Amino acid sequence: MDGDRPLIGITMRQELETGRFYLASAYSEALEASGGAPVHMALIPRAEYIESVLGRLDGILLPGSASDVDPLRYGKEPHRQLGTVHPLRDETDALVLEIAERRGMPLLAICYGMQAWNVFRGGTLIQDIASEVPSAIKHEQGMPRERPSHRVKFERESLISNLAGGESALVNSHHHQALDTIGANLRATAWTSDGLAETLEETSRERWALGVQWHPEVGWVKDNFARAIFQAFVSAALLYKEQNSTGGQSTTVTVQLF
Repeated sequence: MDGDRPLIGITMRQELETGRFYLASAYSEALEASGGAPVHMALIPRAEYIESVLGRLDGILLPGSASDVDPLRYGKEPHRQLGTVHPLRDETDALVLEIAERRGMPLLAICYGMQAWNVFRGGTLIQDIASEVPSAIKHEQGMPRERPSHRVKFERESLISNLAGGESALVNSHHHQALDTIGANLRATAWTSDGLAETLEETSRERWALGVQWHPEVGWVKDNFARAIFQAFVSAALLYKEQNSTGGQSTTVTVQLF
């Protein structure tokens, strides 16, 4: 029943020129089609606000962004090819991650969202693939955005390999930055042929949390793998909702791979 849909918070983007908050429709459409109820979260980096909103939610989706994570957040000076930095997005996502992790909430982090998660856990980023990894394949495919442009290979018996139903898959690619060092209690479970990590998972299975470098929200209508990612995330959020429906303390959600 629709009334039983888990509420999924999605942090928005910011248009610096106008001050508007906005979000591509595909994120919400993919969640709704998978049985979730999307809730757009304003970029207001105040702990009281974030606590209030997350207290009503059952999962968090950190979407992609037109911006780059501020390298000062991981102790690096800005590379000459660093893109635009949006402080409100960085600060809001960091607060969302802090509170969501304390509550054990399911998390799906996409592209920039995965990079922000890695930095939050103490990891670092490659600030510009083209200039820092000369042997890299093309990771900014351009249009059409839904076209699978390169292959990723998965670690066996990982969450992502289970969702893909195999050891590799073709995915789209729209990023000029990438994971460098991996943050605490995270593990990379997918790589491109040039050796760049394309997914993150928790080292333990006590919480459903997944980061992907590609954009499953773009091709979910025709892509079974993309749909599987959203459906598994929404299922984890529904379980979180059911486990916390009595009003007690938040309970972590054990990841079921098989």
